Amino acid sequence: MKHIPVLLEETVSVLALRPDSVVVDATLGGGGHARRILEELDDRGVYVGIDADPTAIEALDELHRYKATVHLINDNFSNIGKVVSDLEITPTAILADLGWRSDQFESGQKGFSFQKDEPLLMTFGDPEKHVFTAYDVVNDWSEESLADIIYGFGEERASRRIARAIVEARENGPIKSSLQLAEIIESAIPRFKGKGRIHPATKTFQAIRIAVNAELQVLHELLNQGFDLLPPNGRMAIISFHSLEDRIVKQFFNEKIQAQEALKLIKKPIVATEEERATNPRSRSAKLRVIEKLSS
Repeated sequence: MKHIPVLLEETVSVLALRPDSVVVDATLGGGGHARRILEELDDRGVYVGIDADPTAIEALDELHRYKATVHLINDNFSNIGKVVSDLEITPTAILADLGWRSDQFESGQKGFSFQKDEPLLMTFGDPEKHVFTAYDVVNDWSEESLADIIYGFGEERASRRIARAIVEARENGPIKSSLQLAEIIESAIPRFKGKGRIHPATKTFQAIRIAVNAELQVLHELLNQGFDLLPPNGRMAIISFHSLEDRIVKQFFNEKIQAQEALKLIKKPIVATEEERATNPRSRSAKLRVIEKLSS
């Protein structure tokens, strides 16, 4: 499946790019935003793309054909401060698209999809570099811990019932695949079967993925480090896809605005047009927020 970037033109617009801009794209992903950003830069511009998945870096070597200086870095965006320091640059714009790449879920063989029989990993980067994988969460964590993350990170009301079903199922042997886990979850909440727009395993898979990748923790790191890296008039734009992420971004931006450290550029988050929602369904939940740093 081809990855389609969301809110593409809106993002480029709010970043207010110039030909000599220094842009740090904290989520290189499929390169959709990267290509559009690079069209705005000339040979004075700098583009830095960061991604925890080495396959994303390898797949986008073509970006070096653009006029701007291009750096593609295999790292977690929570290390944005070190990346920028090592390159000895000052970013004038920072972007993060917190959504997942379509190909990671469709063909990544990491257990992100509950519609395919894949090993339970759910790591965005190299599984060997993670403290634990989805397999460890599902098979080793206590029932209480499972219920807590499913409720806290997945906002799943049936969290306790799902956690109990997982613990009971693993008593018969380890839960090894995403499809196996999805079937266990579905059996725990049968009243949802065949109803509604989302699969009953959606929220639980989201919760486990967030836990494995420490997604909310690294988002805090990105926001704090990234804002400190910006010069006066530098801009930060974040695209979030679920309420947990958006709440963190909104709170951080509001704190900076209230402290008179940043300028509020838009009254409400930018969302996808009806046309984009029709052509790219994953854009339906996307929210774009942006702030501009004020002089210190």
